[in-house]
Amino acid sequence: MTEQAALSFHNVRQVFTSGEHALCALDGVSFDIAPGRVTGLIGPDGAGKTTLMRLACGLLRPALGEIRVLGLDAVADPQAVQSAVGYMPQRFGLYEDLSVQENLDLYAELQGLPAEGRAARYDELMHMTGLAPFTARLAGRLSGGMKQKLGLACALLRAPRLLLLDEPTVGVDPVSRRELWAIVYGQVRKQGMSVLLSTAYLDEAERCDEVLLLHQGKLLGQGPPMQFSVEVEGRVFQVSAAGISHRQLQTRLSQAPGVLDALVEGETVRLVMDEVGEPSAASLLPDLDEVHIKPAAPRFEDTFVARLKTRHDGAAALGSLDLHIEARGDDEVIRVQHLLRRFGDFIAVNDVSFSVRRGEIFGLLGANGAGKTTTFRTLCGLLPASGGELSVAGHDLHTARAEARRHIGYMAQKFSLYGDLSVSQNLRFFASAYGLRGRRQDERVAWAIDTFELANYREANARDLPLGFKQRLSFAAALMHEPEILFLDEPTSGVDPLARREFWARTNALAEAGVTVLVTTH
Repeated sequence: MTEQAALSFHNVRQVFTSGEHALCALDGVSFDIAPGRVTGLIGPDGAGKTTLMRLACGLLRPALGEIRVLGLDAVADPQAVQSAVGYMPQRFGLYEDLSVQENLDLYAELQGLPAEGRAARYDELMHMTGLAPFTARLAGRLSGGMKQKLGLACALLRAPRLLLLDEPTVGVDPVSRRELWAIVYGQVRKQGMSVLLSTAYLDEAERCDEVLLLHQGKLLGQGPPMQFSVEVEGRVFQVSAAGISHRQLQTRLSQAPGVLDALVEGETVRLVMDEVGEPSAASLLPDLDEVHIKPAAPRFEDTFVARLKTRHDGAAALGSLDLHIEARGDDEVIRVQHLLRRFGDFIAVNDVSFSVRRGEIFGLLGANGAGKTTTFRTLCGLLPASGGELSVAGHDLHTARAEARRHIGYMAQKFSLYGDLSVSQNLRFFASAYGLRGRRQDERVAWAIDTFELANYREANARDLPLGFKQRLSFAAALMHEPEILFLDEPTSGVDPLARREFWARTNALAEAGVTVLVTTH
């Protein structure tokens, strides 16, 4: 007897209309997911992942096709499906003014969890997530990783047979990501639960039993991650060269014939070629004498990028950034000595010292709550330091914060765009905030729309943009006044690998032009 699928789509099509415009979010998608397994849903921004999730949990009705969830007809009886599954959307609706315990109580009521079993289930979930000591804490005061754990606990209250998780690890540090994965796999082992999980992190996709690869609403493939990796065997290599920086080597290799992907990896650059066979040094870097090329084991990410780069509309060369940065040599443009920042009795940044030279890309690495954003906001002049010495672009931040800000571009965490304004209106707003007027403002807005390929979204509201285009818009806004120093606060959180590569290509170009870049990341 054939085992019943936990989730089944057959020829599912979903179309969204706005006025005269129609967007096909899913186009003839068919698959079956076996029970008791973790399935990864992978694809670039706008591929249709969230639409698929919302269809699977009965929140949307398909325009065409059949969906069965745990044997239930999701089209005929969506409420039964909603009662049978656990669903954690991208922005889970925690009530930040309620405590952890009050959020649990609220979701237990909404899900109709019997009162007599709640205490035991709460205790189990709080110990499983590590939140037991924090049940009285307001949800708004939890770290990013703890919020995600609370959201997961709320989705697990009924111990569903099918758990749907829409990018649950976005914006959390690697330790919290591992802890969330341990919880998910614990539920699969103990409860026999089926899990469909979308993620922008392809190292996470490799942990799944199988993956579904979506692109532009179509299913490109289904199978174990290793099955996909086989596709690029004999096409992946590591390259190193003497007399050239890693950043320059990556830029050169990405423009070489036959190269689909070039990514800095430790002391080398990882290449994915369009054909099987080791490339010659003469074809890749004809003007360099000491070039070393060796084969590398393929990964799922290599196949993902190789497949999508051949289909991706933005695969053409990026527009020139064409910035005019005043050259002042390789002088020290940021200097921090013994930085201290307190919030009441809480010390957010304690005795931090570093310096950054012109044209460097300098990273601040740390877990959620490590003090990265506070350090950034202090260096941007948005927060006063409680102690220490800070100099940005030659200006002392204790006495000349406003003057220092003229030299800075700031791309905030989660992008800080105005959702009800269009792309053009956002660009004009930020240009005005940086003091650009009249013809100069018009020129810079036109530059941003052309360089960041935003023309098709010019009149779209920022809140409606795919995540990768929100990132582009926020990046463009930070560059409107051609700053010599750029602060990027977790700029690639949650965006797909193609958007990340595009972002870093632009960032490398900025550094080559003399812009100093500070970036925070997990």
